[in-house]
Amino acid sequence: MSTANTTLLKDLWNDAEAEKLASNELALLRYRSNLLGADLRITNFGGGNTSSKITMPDPFTGEPVKVLAVKGSGGDIGSIKESGFALVYMDRLNQLKTIYKGEAFEDEMVSYYPLSAFGQNKVAASIDTALHAFLPWDHVDHLHPDWAIAMAASANGKRKMEEFNKEFGRNIIWIPWQRPGFELALMLEQGIKDNPNADGLILGSHGLFTWGNTQRECYVNSIETIDQMGRFIAAHQEKKGTIFGGILQGALEDRQAIAAEVFPALRGICSSNRRQIGHYADHPDAIEFAGSAWAKELCGLGTSCPDHFLRTRICPMFIDWSPSEGVAALKTKIADAAVVYRQEYTEYYNAWAEPTSPKLRDSNPSVVVIPGLGIFGFGKNKKEARITTEFFINAIHVMSGAAAMEDGSIAEPLDQARRPELSQHFATAHNYVALPRPEAFRIEYWALEEAKLQRMPPEAEFSRKIALVVGGGSGIGKEVALILAKRGAHLVIADVNAEAAAAVAAEVAKATSSETVSSISANLGSSQSLAAAIRHTVMEFGGVDSVINTAAIFPVGTGPGGKLTDAQWATTFLVNVTGNFLLAEAAKPVLEAQKLISSLVLTSSANAVVSKHGSEAYDISKTALNHLIRELAVSFGSLARVNGIAPATVVAGSTMFPRDRVMQSLSKYKIAYSESETTEELRDKLAGFYAQRTLTRRPILPQDCAAAIVWLAGEESAKTTGHIIPVDGGLHEAFLR
Repeated sequence: MSTANTTLLKDLWNDAEAEKLASNELALLRYRSNLLGADLRITNFGGGNTSSKITMPDPFTGEPVKVLAVKGSGGDIGSIKESGFALVYMDRLNQLKTIYKGEAFEDEMVSYYPLSAFGQNKVAASIDTALHAFLPWDHVDHLHPDWAIAMAASANGKRKMEEFNKEFGRNIIWIPWQRPGFELALMLEQGIKDNPNADGLILGSHGLFTWGNTQRECYVNSIETIDQMGRFIAAHQEKKGTIFGGILQGALEDRQAIAAEVFPALRGICSSNRRQIGHYADHPDAIEFAGSAWAKELCGLGTSCPDHFLRTRICPMFIDWSPSEGVAALKTKIADAAVVYRQEYTEYYNAWAEPTSPKLRDSNPSVVVIPGLGIFGFGKNKKEARITTEFFINAIHVMSGAAAMEDGSIAEPLDQARRPELSQHFATAHNYVALPRPEAFRIEYWALEEAKLQRMPPEAEFSRKIALVVGGGSGIGKEVALILAKRGAHLVIADVNAEAAAAVAAEVAKATSSETVSSISANLGSSQSLAAAIRHTVMEFGGVDSVINTAAIFPVGTGPGGKLTDAQWATTFLVNVTGNFLLAEAAKPVLEAQKLISSLVLTSSANAVVSKHGSEAYDISKTALNHLIRELAVSFGSLARVNGIAPATVVAGSTMFPRDRVMQSLSKYKIAYSESETTEELRDKLAGFYAQRTLTRRPILPQDCAAAIVWLAGEESAKTTGHIIPVDGGLHEAFLR
């Protein structure tokens, strides 16, 4: 195999791997797609489509028929499996041309795709299906590389494409902007009929199409074309030198600290309709753009490629701020800018909405650009927030490439416009061409896009919510984390034992996603440590919705006669009482900045109301915690609900019951045991003994307590605050009186 002639991109094709798949064209298509999706310079996450026209036996007749295998709606070529491709009869797709009534009716064609499905394939075919079907090659790639979109979104793009063709001996043709769909498919088909020797095509303001007669040929054509476009634009950038009119504000040294301070307010603003998860990027390209002379102007234009603005919205919210003004001024400017952004977005919606348009979804920004800090992105989960941020960085690359090719020559009318009269709707600045607002609206509020959103599965109970679980490294806290993870929460696992916290985070990540969980060491006896845990949570996800503490200490006396020392007594109250107060105080500024109703759940004990001998420090500290919960409920008011649980003794999985203590207790209660028994077996014996003291005669497990905590953290307890729920199996000594 000869290696592709590339400089910037790497040829990832492996002949040995491909040979294993040679008898299965669908598997080869998956292989080709995964290779292309492995490099974000080739296409963004979820962007573009790949396809192959495959001969397969018809399940009705057994005769060979041509089938189009194309990436299914909403898929990602980097991670797609063979099951992710829609399979459609080619002859039926071609028959659609005879019933097509024109552009005004092109959406009707999509309803025929399910009727054209091959065999039992149920994958929803994307809007790009016909684009692939009507090109006369067996293998087609439609990709969104920044370098290609830069050319597609340049005011002199068609002329620069001609320069590119001449320089690299290529024959890439230009197709003006047209919303993806059946009409564009016919335009592509006609473009190739008019230019039968074309080896690729650029869609104005959109992306790139390349093809080949074999899987390998198609792959090579794609990466060589993209690589050449990268070199072409890099040469222009090197010649241009200055980027975005020059840098007015570089990266601030304390940008992380400032970001942590303003992130919760940003999240609250962007969550006024429904909660969002945040992602912060101080990527060099983000910092460079945010602090440039042209940033405000270019942000106002918005993005070009449909795949970009479907996540980044029509445009980001730019905060016109100088660090010399201070952080207080930044917070004020963020609030003021949000009012203007929502108003302008609503005006945009009202200007282009039709009676049949979907309702306005959300007038808040999903991208915020701040000089000196970088970019903040928001989405329904961490993955979406990160991808949204990455998409805008893609848009920055597009703007940079277009600006680099500026030479004072702009086509009139713009080559992106299919008809001359449409040129007026395209806004330009510094050679960059943004997608017209009416065209943007036609895609953002497209009935087919709305149908895709409606197909999404219902969100889980704790989706869009962020929880900090202190004590999450073991016992009750671990179970809380596992339950919340299953119900969609974003989590930070905090524990004095950093390794235990990391292990639980790894378990959560395995069950859900590594992007939804993080861990950190946290010491309840240190206000600095708790503040760091809150800050870590903010920087990971943008804020916090539930602060949960299950950690405490049960001191074992080391003084004369086994009594507690003064230091042990003080430490017990520091951790079990003051630590909870410090945790609440650390969280409060974040909750105030978000202005989103939140929850705090603290862990008390049945011992708080049961008088005992020998555990005074622990018992009294929990009594104090009970009243602290009520005090916090009052001071937090409508900002956050504050509740607690009061378990009876939880032995299983508890760090407060190490092996030595369990054995001491078993001896104390004259319960037979063997040194050869495991710690958990010993714990089970002790738990069984304690259970006999209760009315239900059942041991209290970490899962029992976790279920109560999760209920208090969720919306089902939205009207409950200032209460402590017993989870004690009916310990009648703890009945309140």
